[in-house]
Amino acid sequence: MLSVTDFDYELPDKLIAQIPLEPRDSSRLMVVDRNTGRIFHRNFRDILDYLRPGDLLVANDTRVIPARLTGCRADNGGKAEVLLLHRHSQDEWESLVKPGKKLRPGQRVTFGESLQCEILDTTDYGGRRIRFFYDGLFENVLERLGEMPLPPYIHCKLTNSDRYQTVYARMNGSAAAPTAGLHFTTELIHCLKSRNINFAYITLNIGLGTFRPVRIGNITDHVMHREFFNISAETTESIRRTQEKGGRIVAVGTTAVRALETAAKSGILTPCSGWSDLFIYPGFQFKVVEALITNFHLPQSTLLMLVSAFAGTENVREAYREAVDCQYRFFSFGDAMFIE
Repeated sequence: MLSVTDFDYELPDKLIAQIPLEPRDSSRLMVVDRNTGRIFHRNFRDILDYLRPGDLLVANDTRVIPARLTGCRADNGGKAEVLLLHRHSQDEWESLVKPGKKLRPGQRVTFGESLQCEILDTTDYGGRRIRFFYDGLFENVLERLGEMPLPPYIHCKLTNSDRYQTVYARMNGSAAAPTAGLHFTTELIHCLKSRNINFAYITLNIGLGTFRPVRIGNITDHVMHREFFNISAETTESIRRTQEKGGRIVAVGTTAVRALETAAKSGILTPCSGWSDLFIYPGFQFKVVEALITNFHLPQSTLLMLVSAFAGTENVREAYREAVDCQYRFFSFGDAMFIE
């Protein structure tokens, strides 16, 4: 049995990064050789020394929307919060709400004078399906009234919302950033391309799967919430050409891993759009990804389990122990790891 406690570790609160570093590529980089377990300590811009001409970096180009809305319940004026997860139609969304016990089907919430929503239904994971009523263009209303949904472990106000977006973000739809990509600057990407280290993009809209903890002892019984993804024919062709020429497929972040490995379930990667509920944990056989850039993840999280599946549980356990000892910065605005 794989126990959730196998993926636990002690982390001092002071190591949880509260603000992003400037410039983006000045964060630290831990390099882990998954075959030998050897660990090297570098800076992120030194990724140039570990990527090879002909490698292809596959990154998630999703863009975080101002998905957190704070308003008042129409019945008594009580405070209510809505976190948008996925758009089902023009005006209907899947969401998380607070307080959950008060916001039942039929309830309405008002956000300022130009936006209101009605709770339509309860989802099987405890979320809500809601319908919005508004004046004007919804995207403009959301931009004006919504807030960037930073993770709950970040307590400092973000003065520049662009720092919770990757420099290549373009497809609106996420409730959280693909944080491994936050380390890249436009200049670093240009430098990589000049060395014949290229980029391709997938889209996976990050939603409830990022926020939902593993609450059961045996992790194989955990059910991942599905998230929408898209892999284009152009990206698929870039991956095929890279593999034919002997280059590596380097995933930038766990969301890129999930999208690629979902699309390659049959053993052959094909262009596709759809929903991924793929849960990757030790024992998983990777079909596409050959190296991984990632951040340091929460204890007992599905993200840590995915990284352990890729690098080996003992290697990851030792890497995290050393990261704590060496005062690395953890989580969304923290330092990075390159696993090859």
